[in-house]
Amino acid sequence: MHGKKILAVTIALLSAQAMTASASTVESALKDGKMLADFRLRYETNDTDNTTDEAKALTLRSRIGYESGALNGFKVLVENEMVHALVNDYSPETAGFDPVPDPTGNEINRAQISYANTTGFAAVLGRQRIVLDNARFVGNVGWRQNEQTFDAVKLDYTMGAIKVQYAFIDQVNGISFNAVDVTDHLLNVAYTLTPGTLSGFAYLLKNDDTDAKDNTLGASFTGKTGMYLYSATFAQQKTDNFSANYMALEGGVDVSGVKVFLGNETLGSDDGQYGFQTSLATKHAFNGWADKFLASTPTAGLVDNYLKVAGNLYGVGLLAMYHTFEADQGSTDFGTELDLQATYAFDATSAVGLKTASYSKGDTGADTDKVWLWAEKRF
Repeated sequence: MHGKKILAVTIALLSAQAMTASASTVESALKDGKMLADFRLRYETNDTDNTTDEAKALTLRSRIGYESGALNGFKVLVENEMVHALVNDYSPETAGFDPVPDPTGNEINRAQISYANTTGFAAVLGRQRIVLDNARFVGNVGWRQNEQTFDAVKLDYTMGAIKVQYAFIDQVNGISFNAVDVTDHLLNVAYTLTPGTLSGFAYLLKNDDTDAKDNTLGASFTGKTGMYLYSATFAQQKTDNFSANYMALEGGVDVSGVKVFLGNETLGSDDGQYGFQTSLATKHAFNGWADKFLASTPTAGLVDNYLKVAGNLYGVGLLAMYHTFEADQGSTDFGTELDLQATYAFDATSAVGLKTASYSKGDTGADTDKVWLWAEKRF
């Protein structure tokens, strides 16, 4: 797979940098570095109304790595990621059970050279994490035990209130320890204003294995005025054969730390033949935690109307969401879902959480109940 090229170039540049630097400067950068350690133990169930048994998964995600100190503005980061199953009554680990998309495996999660200077310019070369805006179009799928990373070159430039980000992606390293060769160009420009942030973006994607292409152009605005919170996003996506629009609107109020939102997200359809896709997104955060629309947007499109309430009680973060789903084209009822979450952070590096998702089918689908209980620690 040609996607290994950027990783190979990163290793070659790392070797060249080490050879040209003096022993004392290299030693200093190594001493100023830090070890990276991130562990998450999670119990997850999936009870879908079908012919397979309820899934039960107890998995441990371990990330171990090292980031050097700066050497003339350069840093090196290497990180390995492993997923172990302590209870594996789930597909794909064991046949006959409902799926939990956390297969066991081991891989290099990140291997990158970064550079930053005082003029606002920064760059990262190699296998890296990329998250743009709210991760609706480009994200690391951080909820899954094996996160999504990219073999890429990413350039950032910040000048006052303007931030420009560009990335060329050669390979997508997916959550199933799979790799996809791509030729993706991502451009994101953000302008911070007094009431919020205005962003414009162009994401030009091509799967090198299938030659499938989609180009997405759009803009978003997110802000707050007093107690009122609001956001809006519009985008248009074109493939060789189809065109579909995306729209998201959300409005809310913040009263004494309790936030209440009403929102609509519409992934449009092209005459019922193609639904707007977000192949690089952190999809779990959108359209319900039961992940009923994770694989792809229905060809009829998807309209998600939701109510969201968030707050904090005695240090416990609480979040509740209720969704109604329907087709953008036609009258298909895709069902409803109730999502509940409670999290508690002991400090900046330790947290526990509990959440549930209850999906009720509409004209299609299958009733699904999911539960997650987790603990995580970073060093």
